[in-house]
Amino acid sequence: MALIVQKYGGSSVGSTDRIKSVSQRIHRTAKAENQVVVVVSAIGKTTDGLVKLANEVSSNPNRREMDMLLSTGEQVSISLLSMALQEIGQPAISLTGAQVGIVTEAQYSKARILEIKTDRINKQLQQGQVVVVAGFQGITDSEDLEITTLGRGGSDTSAVALAVAIGADCCEIYTDVPGILTTDPRIVPSAKLMEEITADEMLELASLGAKVLHPRAVEIARNFGMPLVVKSSWTEDLGTKIISPPVQDKSMVGLELSKAVNAVELDADQAKVALLRVPDRPGVAARLFGEIARQNVDVDLIIQSIHEGNSNDIAFTVSKAVLPKAESVATAIAPTLNQADATDILVEKNIAKIAIAGAGMIGRPGIAAKMFSSLAEAGVNIQMISTSEIKVSCIVEQDQCEKAIAALCKTFEIASSNLSLKQNPSNDSVLVPVRGVALDKNQAQIAILYIPDVPGMAAKIFTILAQESISVDMIIQSQRCRIVDGIPMRDIAFTVAQGDAQQAQTVLEQLQSEIKFKQVIVDSNIAKVSIVGSGMIGSPGVASKFFKALGEENINIYMITTSEIKISCVVAEDQAVKALKVVHEAFALGGDTTIEVPSKE
Repeated sequence: MALIVQKYGGSSVGSTDRIKSVSQRIHRTAKAENQVVVVVSAIGKTTDGLVKLANEVSSNPNRREMDMLLSTGEQVSISLLSMALQEIGQPAISLTGAQVGIVTEAQYSKARILEIKTDRINKQLQQGQVVVVAGFQGITDSEDLEITTLGRGGSDTSAVALAVAIGADCCEIYTDVPGILTTDPRIVPSAKLMEEITADEMLELASLGAKVLHPRAVEIARNFGMPLVVKSSWTEDLGTKIISPPVQDKSMVGLELSKAVNAVELDADQAKVALLRVPDRPGVAARLFGEIARQNVDVDLIIQSIHEGNSNDIAFTVSKAVLPKAESVATAIAPTLNQADATDILVEKNIAKIAIAGAGMIGRPGIAAKMFSSLAEAGVNIQMISTSEIKVSCIVEQDQCEKAIAALCKTFEIASSNLSLKQNPSNDSVLVPVRGVALDKNQAQIAILYIPDVPGMAAKIFTILAQESISVDMIIQSQRCRIVDGIPMRDIAFTVAQGDAQQAQTVLEQLQSEIKFKQVIVDSNIAKVSIVGSGMIGSPGVASKFFKALGEENINIYMITTSEIKISCVVAEDQAVKALKVVHEAFALGGDTTIEVPSKE
């Protein structure tokens, strides 16, 4: 006998016929001698309709009353589904989030789960009932017992959290697509179903995966080692398994309030090669990294800074053992890149990479700012910055490693004994160089020019953004250093959601008198294309293939950032869809069948 949690989204229960179909699926699972808990979203567009009603009676609806209103949507679907199950002879009971014991923090519309009191749900399961639970909602633990909603991804979050709390064998997420696909099938109809994907890959593909499975749910599964399966409620296909690393016994208290950062990483075996004043035209990165790949040199971090005039800088890190080979390639190719202005090569051996990592970084402004502030207070200057959804990496002087790591461990409350020296994949059977390709067209690029190159500048910039609740995605720091009045100056560029760009520019310009930078430039006509795969580690040539695919289509790259398992490029918005298609094709990720995707739930 297995204990299984199933979650059904709004389109899966979008009509009485769909509810009846879902009840049959649940009944078959229960008849196979399984205990079943079902988490259900509101029917179809019910939540949108309730929001519309609220806006018709109030220009600024009270958040408490909104939670009271929106929580009713799931109550309709759970009661109807329970009736449908009872009609076919399956014992079932519906329970609200409060009745099932989902306790949340007192934050209306965006509460996080603190704990789940499992007494009642276990009692109903022991009586042989299917327990049908309202997703997206909970209750505070205060005397007032206030109803709260969990915000975006709330039903996914409810399901995985319940699975963890009751010790389920598996959590199945049913939706209107067959599983996790290699890219958006609305853009690339040949997108292929993935049989499996690691939780880290899923989190790095958040801009793709959030349409099927919210990162909050993946974060909980990863933190507690809960097996997840995403599959269609219309078919019997096997779907996609999301594989989480095994974990030791972990407290259920503060279930969804786990640390945003759960690891501090150090790699002292790093050397940096930077090419300054590289021509800003399509194909340059492809040529450089194509030759590096031909020499079988494995590259770690890659950054390409914003252009200045007709050129930009590209920097990358490699292990010290292959530095001579990497330097030779850069030296040989540099003269062939630039006829008008010499491309300088900068090599640094006495460096190290330090990083913070954690699934909880997604959607939590201020994590990078906290890292930069911690380093600044320790007097550590940052030479390179590279980011992804779940990691921020910095290159620092090697002789500053010890105090940098000590500062980060203290800031993020990480025991030094848990320090990760280097990422080592744990399950070779599921690792591939590129698992999927994601496109995010909702980004704007912000560049701050001529910032004094002293400790604390990045901390000030990203702290003020965090104070305004502005989440930052990609971050890069230029390698070119200009001396102005005896002070070294660099540029920092980053991306934010387009809706936050104007506010970000306004608050940054308020810093100008304090930091003395030159100007802030905003470009909203950009998009981010990313490839993700845990097998990138130890697979030379992945970056080269990515850049070559873009270069052959005359698509220019504005920025590059990387982590161990992700490479992201900023391109012009009007070239974004073409970029996604050519990269997906370059890595042969397509299938032979066309997948039709209904409208988003």
